[in-house]
Amino acid sequence: MAGIELASGVPLQALRASASREKRAGLSVCVLDDDSALVSAAVELLERLGFPARGTTEPGEALAAVRERRCRAVLSDVRMPGMDGLEFLDQALKLDPTLEVLLMTGFYSIDAAIEAIRRGARDYLTKPLEAPRLERTLDEIAEQHARRRRLQALEETLLAELSLHGIVGQSPQLVEMIELMRKVAPHFKNVLVMGATGAGKELVARALHQMSPVAAERFAVCNCSALVESLLESQLFGHVRGAFTGATEMRAGLFEFADGGTVFLDEVGEMSPALQAKVLRVIENREIQRVGSPELRRVDVRLVAATNRDLRAEVIAGRFREDLYYRLSTMEIRVPSLAERAGDIPLLAQHFLKKFTQAYGRPLGGFTRRAMARLVGHSWPGNVRELENVISSACITAASDTIDLEDLPESLRRPAADARAETGWRPLTLEEVRREHIERVLETCQGNRLRAAQMLGIGRTSLYRFLKRSARAGRQKSAGGASAATLKGKSS
Repeated sequence: MAGIELASGVPLQALRASASREKRAGLSVCVLDDDSALVSAAVELLERLGFPARGTTEPGEALAAVRERRCRAVLSDVRMPGMDGLEFLDQALKLDPTLEVLLMTGFYSIDAAIEAIRRGARDYLTKPLEAPRLERTLDEIAEQHARRRRLQALEETLLAELSLHGIVGQSPQLVEMIELMRKVAPHFKNVLVMGATGAGKELVARALHQMSPVAAERFAVCNCSALVESLLESQLFGHVRGAFTGATEMRAGLFEFADGGTVFLDEVGEMSPALQAKVLRVIENREIQRVGSPELRRVDVRLVAATNRDLRAEVIAGRFREDLYYRLSTMEIRVPSLAERAGDIPLLAQHFLKKFTQAYGRPLGGFTRRAMARLVGHSWPGNVRELENVISSACITAASDTIDLEDLPESLRRPAADARAETGWRPLTLEEVRREHIERVLETCQGNRLRAAQMLGIGRTSLYRFLKRSARAGRQKSAGGASAATLKGKSS
């Protein structure tokens, strides 16, 4: 090997030695022992090997070094007055889940070694220390840290390359959707975006606008499920003074506001038939009429409509105009749910981590392996929005500079228990399953019906209609039971 040289004339062995020194220099080690002579000897050995080292006989001082990130590995004695090595191990890993702790003892036993490893120790060494084994273990740790830094740099590069106006991912479903968006964006007049609640439909609408020729113009958003019909009409088309109670001044609607740009109608399936007819006129004639005014006004807008409903089914049921559906669905874009593209979860998690560390001013380094494994294994019924909220909360509550399992919500920290084991499963009718599911979602949302409707992927009016029907059925059942009891009393 000594005879092999690179083209530059640098010996390969020397290059490897240089790389090894660089890795060792990046791993700072703290030595903790109640024997000051052993501490001095261990620190001297580590520094000779090329590892930055410090030593102390006080566990509190070592914990302070862990808390302040002044060391990435700790070599700790097991038997110490005041705090033993296992207790130190527990407290140190709470402060920094990525810390590597090597315990050393003069009283080795297999059971003690297994217990130490189970609680998170990297290795369990015997005194006097064997320098070759210590060197080999620390080299493995230094290599892992160097690899982690390289992976982090690669992830940041990958994140930049696989992000399109905030849409992040590399799954086949997402890549297919993005390719369709690139084709549609320069030419569209009307687009229908379909997908579950929280999947990112508004993000898709904004990206379409940003990639269109009118990107410099306004992008207006209207949530059709958040407003009652009269306010929604005024919001979209504007009104004149005196058109209704409270209309004290003339106001332009979103179609006029975004003239020359793009209007995004979120949850378009919630519109009443009357409003649907007005929107159809905008699409067909590019004309709007303010509430209370006979005047027609010309507008030139691109329209992106989004829904979490099956609009074909809504048309068949008579709740959505067929002509409007065909106008909107000239071009359809389906946003895949997060469960369909679970492979994108690590990238999305890194994307949101970067976003919220900048927003909150907290320099977090990433996720522990067990935290990321739990994120990837979760079903994410709330889709990307739920993942974003989880990362946002974890960035605020993280106890260290790395997000660990304990920083995630309780629902993610423990695997979901088998529903059959919890409740005692029995056969149910589809109506009973539906009722039980809606009741559970309402309970999860603490009675917030709008949030429950969004989580269920149905309109607010549909949820109200179901709750009224369910309550009526309950009253009829109670009345039927009371009548049966009366008849039974009479017959006896």
